[in-house]
Amino acid sequence: MQTIIRALTAAWHAGAQPQRPALRRLLPAAALVALSLSWPVPTATAAETAPVTSPRVTTTLISSRDAVVPGERFRVALVQKLAPHWHTYWRNPGDSGEPTQIQWTLPAGAGAGEIAWPAPRAIPVDPLVNFGFEGTVVLPVEISVPQDAKPGDSLPLTAKATWLVCEKVCVPEEGSFALTLPVAAVSQPDAAAEQAIDAALAALPKPAGFRGTLKAEGDRLSLALPGLPADSRDLRFFPFSDTLIDHAGEQTFAPGPPPALLLTRSGAFKLDGGEISGVLTFQQNGEKRALTLSADADPALATQAAAGALPGAGPSRPAVVRIPMPIEGSDLTLLAALAFAFAGGLILNLMPCVLPVLFIKALGFAQTAHRSRAETREQGLLFLGGVLLTFMVLAGAVIGLGALGASVGWGFQLQSPPLVIGLAVVMVLIGFNLIGGFEFGSSVTGLGDGLARSGGRLGAFMTGVLAVVVATPCTAPFMGAAMGYAVTQAPAVALSVFIALALGFALPVVALSFAPGLLRLLPKPGRWMLVMKQAFAFPMFATAIWLIWVAAVQTGPDGVLAALVAVLAAGFVVWLVGVTRGSLPRRVFGAALAALVVLGAGWFTVRNAIPSATGEARANDVQAWTPERVAALQAQGKPVFVNFTAAWCITCLANERVALSRQEVKDSFARLGVSYLKGDWTNRDSRIAQALAEQGRAGVPLYLFYPGRRDAQPELLPQLLTPDMVIAAAERAAGKEARTAATLP
Repeated sequence: MQTIIRALTAAWHAGAQPQRPALRRLLPAAALVALSLSWPVPTATAAETAPVTSPRVTTTLISSRDAVVPGERFRVALVQKLAPHWHTYWRNPGDSGEPTQIQWTLPAGAGAGEIAWPAPRAIPVDPLVNFGFEGTVVLPVEISVPQDAKPGDSLPLTAKATWLVCEKVCVPEEGSFALTLPVAAVSQPDAAAEQAIDAALAALPKPAGFRGTLKAEGDRLSLALPGLPADSRDLRFFPFSDTLIDHAGEQTFAPGPPPALLLTRSGAFKLDGGEISGVLTFQQNGEKRALTLSADADPALATQAAAGALPGAGPSRPAVVRIPMPIEGSDLTLLAALAFAFAGGLILNLMPCVLPVLFIKALGFAQTAHRSRAETREQGLLFLGGVLLTFMVLAGAVIGLGALGASVGWGFQLQSPPLVIGLAVVMVLIGFNLIGGFEFGSSVTGLGDGLARSGGRLGAFMTGVLAVVVATPCTAPFMGAAMGYAVTQAPAVALSVFIALALGFALPVVALSFAPGLLRLLPKPGRWMLVMKQAFAFPMFATAIWLIWVAAVQTGPDGVLAALVAVLAAGFVVWLVGVTRGSLPRRVFGAALAALVVLGAGWFTVRNAIPSATGEARANDVQAWTPERVAALQAQGKPVFVNFTAAWCITCLANERVALSRQEVKDSFARLGVSYLKGDWTNRDSRIAQALAEQGRAGVPLYLFYPGRRDAQPELLPQLLTPDMVIAAAERAAGKEARTAATLP
């Protein structure tokens, strides 16, 4: 994996640009490591803070003054340098996103104005359109110096800024900035910063010099522009209100007279007063121009809007789909993420998909404990090696596939039906080996001991590998935040989080191998070991049944047929290996026939294990999740519960059985008018992957409760649910809406 990262870094510095849009999409996974090293950072001055840097954006606060005088008004600016294809948001972010915000801490008598917003551009993110900025963004703010300041004093400026930076995924970021400017008798400008801020101010939208008129024209809006220059081209109107137009709708220029811009009305159209305002951008003589424009709303339009009697009323699409700020994982430090990963790995040992493997490892220790303490310790270290290697492979796959544009997360490999079927075959073979159907070796020092005859060493190593593989369908508490943090970081940081998870996961087995006191409590080897060995075959069979069911959910009946053929072929190959032992010709014939069977069964499995559409909810009272559906339900005043799940997620299935399918939960949803949406991630779905990333998560389960109020932020529920917990969250969501409704006129 280090070789891959070095190659990507070298390619970037050599100027090699990824050709596929998907490959350009998730540069933080690998290529942005090189970008963060080579990205130009403004030269620091006395009136500039240290930069806050991420793989996506470098942010600084600059001041046009090195020294100020009492009562002076001057400008500072937040400067953001964005990596290619990433963007931040304007004051009205469009269909999704959040604008950059600055909170100031200033001495008494000082003041800070509002951000002077540059003209935005339309950024399509199919099927939405956002309003924001790419490249370098300068956001000026006016600062006033206290009148009673005296030369020799200082003016401390402290700002905490938050911004959402997006490409195909969105990452919330923040930074704290502090400048201390001396108060002097004569103002002292900082030439470089003043030049940059003056250039930004000069590029701000200019007052239009004329007023427009907004009226209804059929089911569209007509924005008359009587003072527009005749040679204007490529017009676009960016309203300050997010409930005026459909941001992704077509804007058509009608030359007039008077010239007008035809706009698609928002599905949640609303007028605040009798006028609208916004920014109009256009081309004139090949030059880009931007004007701040106010327009009077036609009285008939205002009356119709207030009465809800506009032609074609009824939302064709939600007005705004706000991207919620991640609740879990986004604000972690590296040390916190490592601690969460370690704790999550430790708890992962208690998940039902992992316990059978660990029991069998303990069974192996029971045989070696009374024979050789050194051998037992060696077994524990080999198990640790298998766990570490497998987690590093998983981390490399997540990072590499993310760099290639794939939407991946924890348990992503189980979204591939052929891999699910292959794992089911492995479980069946292990089960028959344990029950005595065939033998690869007589020792039970480890579950994987039958894979080699090297005194159990390879078996111990492979037990660690297998334990990780069967653990991936489960998500333990603390893991969600840690994984959500990892997938937004540079590869080296992400890898360190995976290693912390591996160490926590391997700790119980390694501790047992190094604890002589605990090992002496185990009974001496005897017949009980054979009975236990055979008994542990049945959890393997149960796991195989569950995996075949997962394949059935993913692919339908054809997937079940493919899985059964694969099991039959594997059994035949095992039998064939046993009966062709002996002479060289017999072994060659057996190997050739086995290869043909494996290739044929593999072709049949891949051909039939084709994912089917699983986006439809299986219950009549559960709807399929989409962001648009969430926004539409909120606009109707309905609380919304969203369950992001997958058939291969054991934790998800346990929560559905224990909490979500309970009658008292269903009754509370019906009583409170809760709409239940399910996002099924059994097969790959980039929209669900993006929704998980927006909440700081890399895998399922994820449970969100949205209050029935437009743009209200969701409540994130824990990964392990109880009925009381879900009912209480439903009441909070409904209660918030009730209180909000009570305050409306």
